[in-house]
Amino acid sequence: MKATFMYAAGDVRVESVPDPEIFFPTDAIVRTTRSCICGSDLHPYHSLPGTPDGISMGHELIGVVEEIGAEVRTVKKGDFVIVPFAFSDNICVFCREGFHTACVHGGWYGTAAAAGLQAEYGRVPLADGSLVVVPGVDPATADESLLASLLTLSDVYLTGYHGAHMGEVAPGKTVTVVGDGAVGLGAVLASRQLGAERIILMGRHKARTDLGVEFGATDVVAARGEEGVAEVMDLTNGEGSHVVIEAVGHMPAYEQSFGIVRPGGIISRVGVPQYESAPIGFGSLFGKNARLAGGPAPVRAYLEAAVQQVLDGVIDPGRVFDRTVSFDDVALGYAAMDERSALKVMLTP
Repeated sequence: MKATFMYAAGDVRVESVPDPEIFFPTDAIVRTTRSCICGSDLHPYHSLPGTPDGISMGHELIGVVEEIGAEVRTVKKGDFVIVPFAFSDNICVFCREGFHTACVHGGWYGTAAAAGLQAEYGRVPLADGSLVVVPGVDPATADESLLASLLTLSDVYLTGYHGAHMGEVAPGKTVTVVGDGAVGLGAVLASRQLGAERIILMGRHKARTDLGVEFGATDVVAARGEEGVAEVMDLTNGEGSHVVIEAVGHMPAYEQSFGIVRPGGIISRVGVPQYESAPIGFGSLFGKNARLAGGPAPVRAYLEAAVQQVLDGVIDPGRVFDRTVSFDDVALGYAAMDERSALKVMLTP
């Protein structure tokens, strides 16, 4: 099969490797219908040291179950499924509390535990706990827009939703989303679904912020840094935002966030942090009685409800995909996202 590997910063290759096989009786093999490139994949694209063996890439996938292990009970061959970006058993103490990315038996793709999912087939550990069947949809005949929206549920939309959920977005609240990438736009859409009264999107790319407005943003602030903070404070009559969803992961975005959070408010981080420490003292969080929340999204906790919203036409998060390439051209997809000529790239077998 074809699979994607990264050998160094900017060095992405598609190679022919053996098809995956059942390793544990709780595994399933899924044939890819659609995969994609994540904004978090750009972090190693910028900084990965050279490695002779390469690292297996990808963690977002929808597809059809091809084979199941002897102990798998909840999915069967032929099922059309969504693969969350982290695998989990769905029954441990942390899964039961809604934090599947902390599953005591779970793990991540692109590691020794499971190969990456930018490939024609994927081995899914803990298939009963991880996979969610999409009812009544044949991927061979389904509309492309439906497939796109279902694919966002493997990570990007539900990561944005997690940011809103952990920020306690609710009717009457003002929300500011820092970052106009696919996760940030998902956070806008989720905040609208959760009833936010005002949604301020901080981003500089007009095509993206225009989509953010269609998703529910009421205001757009293109400025960054102190100027951006001042604009948000002006929009909120100097009070700041009840919820700030930080969807970038870099220190300047965090600094903007504590500059605009309202006293007693919440900063919810879902951009993968590219720093080891961040200010939490009097001038950032402590002085405002502000709280810090967020983390890796437990996509599995939200999947069934989100699948139904997509099938019912309530949400259409798949609009974040603005380019599609085949696996043969995956390097072009990475380059397009890196240079900001594409928001999010879908991969087809």
